[in-house]
Amino acid sequence: MVRGISYQGVFRRALIESFRKLDPRVQYRNPVMFVVEIGTFVTLIMSIAPGIFGHAAAGARGYDVLVTVILILTLLFANFAEALAEGRGRAQAESLRRTRTETLAHRVDERGARLGDVPASQLQKGDFARVETGELIPADGEIVRGVASIDESAITGESAPVIREAGGDFSSVTGGTRVLSDWIEIRVEQEPGKSFLDRMIALVEGAERQKSPNELALTVLLAALTLIFLIVIDTLPPMAGYLHASLSVATLIALLVCLIPTTIGALLSAIGIAGMDRVIRFNIIAKSGRAVEAAGDVDTLILDKTGTITLGNRMADAFLAMPQVSDEDMVHAALLASEHDETPEGKSIVVLAEREGQKVAPGELEGANPIVFSAETRRSGVVLGSGREISKGAVDVIRRMAEKAGTPIPPELGAVTERIARSGGTPLGVIEDGKVLGVIHLKDIIKPGMQDRFAALRRMGIHTIMVTGDNPLTAATIAREAGVDDFIAEAKPEDKMRRIREEQAEGRLVAMTGDGTNDAPALAQADVGLAMNSGTSAAKEAGNMVDLDSDPTKLIEVVSIGKQLLITRGAITTFSIANDVAKYFAIIPAMFVTAVPALGALNVMHLTSPQSAILSALIFNALIIPALIPLALRGVRYRPMGATRMLQRNILVYGLGGVVLPFIGIKLIDLALTAVGLARI
Repeated sequence: MVRGISYQGVFRRALIESFRKLDPRVQYRNPVMFVVEIGTFVTLIMSIAPGIFGHAAAGARGYDVLVTVILILTLLFANFAEALAEGRGRAQAESLRRTRTETLAHRVDERGARLGDVPASQLQKGDFARVETGELIPADGEIVRGVASIDESAITGESAPVIREAGGDFSSVTGGTRVLSDWIEIRVEQEPGKSFLDRMIALVEGAERQKSPNELALTVLLAALTLIFLIVIDTLPPMAGYLHASLSVATLIALLVCLIPTTIGALLSAIGIAGMDRVIRFNIIAKSGRAVEAAGDVDTLILDKTGTITLGNRMADAFLAMPQVSDEDMVHAALLASEHDETPEGKSIVVLAEREGQKVAPGELEGANPIVFSAETRRSGVVLGSGREISKGAVDVIRRMAEKAGTPIPPELGAVTERIARSGGTPLGVIEDGKVLGVIHLKDIIKPGMQDRFAALRRMGIHTIMVTGDNPLTAATIAREAGVDDFIAEAKPEDKMRRIREEQAEGRLVAMTGDGTNDAPALAQADVGLAMNSGTSAAKEAGNMVDLDSDPTKLIEVVSIGKQLLITRGAITTFSIANDVAKYFAIIPAMFVTAVPALGALNVMHLTSPQSAILSALIFNALIIPALIPLALRGVRYRPMGATRMLQRNILVYGLGGVVLPFIGIKLIDLALTAVGLARI
């Protein structure tokens, strides 16, 4: 979806939005920056009428004007950070809007009889529509009849078509995508004007984002800190009077702006929007900021085995011939039985047989009739032109075929079958004209790198649980090979729900993936439910995230993105508060050194004058906001590590950096102000 988006014009629009956001009706939502705006308004009045609050010292107007300009820049920089983050979301939303095309829908009844054409916007939930080759799907829905190849690049960004068919977990379709071949009939699952595409557009628009609970809590904390510093500043005039020092209103406002947490206050909204944006860039739609942040706090991760931990299809791993049967005869028979088998398992048998040197001789399959697999027979194979019948299938089926033919069953068959099952594999018997030739070992192939990924999750403190319908023996083997911490074997929907509730009852946050209707209850129960876009509408409605690429392993990336969001917010908050502490100790001694010479010992930077100290700190305070915008939008790089180590790293890098940087920056700005003659204005 987001691939190929051009952000041309986003920067320019963000600049325009920065001025629009100066509206107090917008600013009041951010208590810190609202205080800055009130202060700016007061200094602006003082710049126009210097004596409005009493006698004004000579040159006060110029000083007040400088303070006002710097405060306005501070507001604009803060607005720009938020507008830029929102602008990126709007650019993505605009790319989605371009995919919306009004089209005619071919309405049909429940039996498929034509009812006539209507505009797609007039379709109601529960209506039926037929879509044929080359046509756009008119609405979100479930396929009730047919199978088709569908181009979903409009929403996923992937050019490869996907197969969607009635029944199962791959029956959901999205309005605005195109049928490339065949036909389907769908049942509309959306209310008018509330399609998945409409909701996606609303979700990626930064302006539509609601604050998460963590962000609201931090906003309250920043408001409290602002109030505390407001009280602190209010005590300075009496102190200055006692010391026979003068403090103008502009100086007090500037000092307040320097000391309140303006850095994190300015960037807080941008950090949250950027977190949503990072999820979107992974082609995942998060229905709320709450879901992204919850992912960062996840303690337990529940993943399906098939398609997530394993490749999704069993693959041939070995051929095991029975005594009195040569390996070559066994492998060649398995090859012939699989030549017409188009399933992934069948193809893997052909590949493994050819790897072992077996090939189909020219004309060997001439006149052959394939035996197609069915759920009733549980076998497939081939009847050669010579009349030889070769089959492969479930071992119990092969046993019955041998018994029916009256041929002896090798006693080794049971031992080989049991050994394969104990190893977590699936045994597949091979028989030719009633004679058992051997067993094919099929096994679930663990996706490359899964052990490393689960080890990384363990370092994050996340407990991983594999869910599978396999028997406990097979599940234990796969869990051990993959490196997951625990597993649920022979799992039913209620088993998933029960485990999620158990984890939550112990105070843990749980994330899980799913794509079927039977996954919907568990997705709704989980704190983070990642539904596959290829899945059913019920699953997509139940989850609080939808993966447009339908890749279950993305849940691991979602957790990393959530943690990155929390770390970024924590890092910039640490930096901001450290900044405030440093600025306090940098400018207070310089302000009162004239009245209290003993404070000269604390004036370690030897700033030129009290006015220069205030202006330098105020300029630094303004400039640090745009300097941190790239970090807020990109996010602090996340590395899997324990909470204690992460806290130590945060304090060392952003805490210490936040203390040291203001001293350097303020001194350099003071030197620049002195050089241009503004240090004693």
